[in-house]
Amino acid sequence: MENYCAFSRDHKCILWLDYEITRQELEECHTLCHGNWIEIEHKYKYIQELRHLLDEHGIPYPEEYEID
Repeated sequence: MENYCAFSRDHKCILWLDYEITRQELEECHTLCHGNWIEIEHKYKYIQELRHLLDEHGIPYPEEYEID
């Protein structure tokens, strides 16, 4: 998209600011989502290690965390 419009007096696109703001928001969302996904992966690995230790030592999971 370009900031040019043949149909306006000053040849500036009236949607350009909306486009720029939306593009910046999408970039920020991508960064945040990627960071969140990395954190989720780390926590999942940690949970898997804890489950393995509990299973290895024969310790039952608390009732509210039982896996069906």
